[in-house]
Amino acid sequence: MISKNKKHIGAGKRQWLHIPVLLLMLVCCNFATCKYGFKDTSPIPQEVKTFRVNYLENKAQYVNPQLSPQLTEKLKQKIINTTRLQQTNNDDAHYDISGYISQYYTSTSGISNNNASVNRLSISFHLIFKNTLDEKKNNEWDLSRSFDFPASQSLSQAEASLNADIVKGIVDEIFNKIFSNW
Repeated sequence: MISKNKKHIGAGKRQWLHIPVLLLMLVCCNFATCKYGFKDTSPIPQEVKTFRVNYLENKAQYVNPQLSPQLTEKLKQKIINTTRLQQTNNDDAHYDISGYISQYYTSTSGISNNNASVNRLSISFHLIFKNTLDEKKNNEWDLSRSFDFPASQSLSQAEASLNADIVKGIVDEIFNKIFSNW
């Protein structure tokens, strides 16, 4: 009987040994923090005050007639709403933004039972950025975005359902390239 009691007392002590270890882990986890944030890698210099967005043309073989005017207006609005820059239509704008849709095409991206199940609309945009205050910052980029849609939809149906995503995606891509250096 005595040996059984000793085993029982020893087991209880081992349970209590885990508590300080758990407390230590809780304290360590509580003070271990992770700081995460976005920092603009290319802040707008103070001397830059104005911008101009030229009409963003559609030079692709297939022309979606609504896309160019929507891209142009949404890009202007994004810059106005998220920067301190003032819009101008003068040739002496500090940031002069232009470009064109260079490609607009569909392809099959998913096949099920030997039939197309998913199509992809791919859009490429050629961006031209001019900084009239610092010509070293002038640049041109080619940007691409893809949008999947069910193969059961026609292109015009897909354009109608994806239009908001298309415009937002391309405008975000242009904005990030110019203002965030992504």
